Amino acid sequence: MLNNRRIAVKLDGRKYKGLTSTPFKFNCISRIKIICCGKMMADDVEFGEVKVMGDIINPVEGNSFVDLVEAKDTRIFVDKTDFINKINTLLNTDGKLLSLTRPRRFGKTVTADMLLAYYSKEYDGQKIFDNLKISKEKSFTEHLNKYDVIYIDMNSIRDDYIAYTEDEDLQVKGITTIVDYLQYSVIEELKENISYAELLSKSRKVGKKNLSSALREICNHTKEQFILIMDEWDLIYRDYRNDTQLQESFIDFLRGLFKGKKGQASFAFAYLTGILPIKKYNSQSALNGFDEYNMLSPEPYEKYFGFIEDEVAEIVKNPSCAISLQELKEWYEGYKLNGVDIYNPNSVVSAVNDGKCKSYWSGTSSNEEVVNLINMNFDGIKDDIIRLIEGNVIQFNCQTFQNDMVSIKNENDILSLLVCLGYLGCVDDGGNDRAAYVPNKEIKTALAALVKSQPWFNSMPIIERSELLFNAITSLDGNKTAEIITQIHNSPNVSLLNYNREESMVFCLISGLMWRTEREYECYRELQTGKGSADLIYAPKRSMNLPILLIEFKYGLNAEEAMNQIKEKEYFSRYRDGDYPNDVLLIGINYDPKTKEHQCLIEKLN
Repeated sequence: MLNNRRIAVKLDGRKYKGLTSTPFKFNCISRIKIICCGKMMADDVEFGEVKVMGDIINPVEGNSFVDLVEAKDTRIFVDKTDFINKINTLLNTDGKLLSLTRPRRFGKTVTADMLLAYYSKEYDGQKIFDNLKISKEKSFTEHLNKYDVIYIDMNSIRDDYIAYTEDEDLQVKGITTIVDYLQYSVIEELKENISYAELLSKSRKVGKKNLSSALREICNHTKEQFILIMDEWDLIYRDYRNDTQLQESFIDFLRGLFKGKKGQASFAFAYLTGILPIKKYNSQSALNGFDEYNMLSPEPYEKYFGFIEDEVAEIVKNPSCAISLQELKEWYEGYKLNGVDIYNPNSVVSAVNDGKCKSYWSGTSSNEEVVNLINMNFDGIKDDIIRLIEGNVIQFNCQTFQNDMVSIKNENDILSLLVCLGYLGCVDDGGNDRAAYVPNKEIKTALAALVKSQPWFNSMPIIERSELLFNAITSLDGNKTAEIITQIHNSPNVSLLNYNREESMVFCLISGLMWRTEREYECYRELQTGKGSADLIYAPKRSMNLPILLIEFKYGLNAEEAMNQIKEKEYFSRYRDGDYPNDVLLIGINYDPKTKEHQCLIEKLN
């Protein structure tokens, strides 16, 4: 009997799924007869031949990439198969151990499934990749479906391990941790291959949980190598974050797999993907042999971290797409990876399918983690998060980040982790220096909602200042408005800007008003109205009791000229009649670089 194996069975063209522990008993390993049927098989099936589909060795069921390819005429499909050509150049080279990590919902599993479909012997790659980018490359057929692929989905391993611990009948002596269970599961599945089973049964080196020895034994005799793909590699560091002994055991297991030339000889290629980069101990990676690429250091794989501009532009060309490229850019782009503009792929697809841009990020499970990080308040991180949401840039250094969620010692570590989680983008300033920013409207919305839910939110000085600024404007108090804008201008992050043009003034006011206006107003820059384009307009989303704010900026002139331009160009014309019964406030703002002072005039349109 194959204990606790999750299998897919094909019988007379019909598929059946389940755990072998309950519904099935088998009397051989690869092609087998049913001698006792459970409920899943139904009464009309008594005997027959089935093929066991592995969960780990060459799995074929539930491949997300294959499903996308099969439905590419009716679903959004972006062809990233040229990534395979880059991987082919790494096989059996010094670069054959690769770790590429990125945030949730950025296509990690689809990419892993794509590699599985290309390399695994159990797939028909000629059919799957026909007319895709990789099929045009010279390397296409060289490695196509030539390998046994060990595909480890750590989420599935965790779920199966939980079921294993809850049923005493399934438990095996000596298998006491998820790391033991992982090795045991792979070895047991290797034994389901007749030729491998014979080799392993004769070897004294192979036990229940010595996968490295098992693979070496197989490769020494068959002279064939494996490819290993591990999805959600960092699950141990996230779900068991406080169990340091288990984490060390897991790293020791991985080290053993790839230790020295003997260990690495079992693999033509190994690919780790997940959210967090490989764990560091002190300043050294726990797996020194792996080349690592992540949101902090993506080069040269930037364009494979998500959708790029050209790919999104093709998506919106579809006549059924009701969303513009500019809307998608505003909401989901903004991850600047070495000059490449990256969009969140899941959010783009969801928005196009729904016909509406909104924050899909709020559904991710990492929100609680971010709240915990912010509430640590290292080095005033609460203030800086609010400044980031307002549009400021925060400098940090990623050198001390240990690539986990526990060894957080300062704001640098928090910002590094938030970049890896996708809540922040970053610009590489050289070495370990980075500049963090909020990448797009989706993340801004999600972060703002998290911050506003915290009990300390309303007591933050920045929030109070935003309320005071709005009240000063709506009270037509130009002097007070100018005073508060000057305070914002002199704040630590805004003062880093080259405050030498109107654009800097616009940013200053937007950041100041954000927390008061974010829920109730739409903000428009350079909106065509009247006889020209107004610098900045705040229009209420719903309430007729809130005024429309129409703002013009001048640099090195005076507030009177700004006010005169509003009137001469009639920027208020679209709001004077029709569907806008709201009051309209005309606001002229000037900055004098000689006196370093702002001036502000505010009038209510009659």
